[in-house]
Amino acid sequence: MQIDTKLLLLLFFVFSKPAFSQELTTTKTSKPYPATASWDFICENYALTGIAKVQIAKTDKGGTLKLAVQTTDSSFIISGTVYVYLSDNTIIVCSDKGIRENIDHQIIGYYTFSPIEMNRLKKTDIRSLRFNINGNQKKFSSQTGNFTGFNQKSYYLDDKDKSTTIYNTAQEIATLYK
Repeated sequence: MQIDTKLLLLLFFVFSKPAFSQELTTTKTSKPYPATASWDFICENYALTGIAKVQIAKTDKGGTLKLAVQTTDSSFIISGTVYVYLSDNTIIVCSDKGIRENIDHQIIGYYTFSPIEMNRLKKTDIRSLRFNINGNQKKFSSQTGNFTGFNQKSYYLDDKDKSTTIYNTAQEIATLYK
């Protein structure tokens, strides 16, 4: 009977960990905030890695989008307006506040969400993000220009089972408020 109890407790912790786990994110100018896991959105037209890392944090005044990509040139930046396309065919427009950093050849841009926008994100999945990488491109540097990160876990989608091929962003964002 004691083995059954240990097994039951082990199963409880294994299956409950994703429901209770939250990450923290911080910018160079602020304190840590509870955040979702970092999602690897597929960025087909970004040849260096094909990945845009996306994370949403809950802040005192709404939320923060953390958008990061690998680069070969540390002078490049993510800047300009970011468009967040939602699964209900609406768009959230994020203006550039100039909050960015560069850590180990990863350029990071931070964008803010209002409380109203965070409420939308709690109910509707992110379908894609449109963003800009700016800098002086050289012969062997990574790309600059406009890029789209799609909410896909893999380059290869399964038409029959969409639930395992995309991130459930709305559910993870809603978990920040529980």
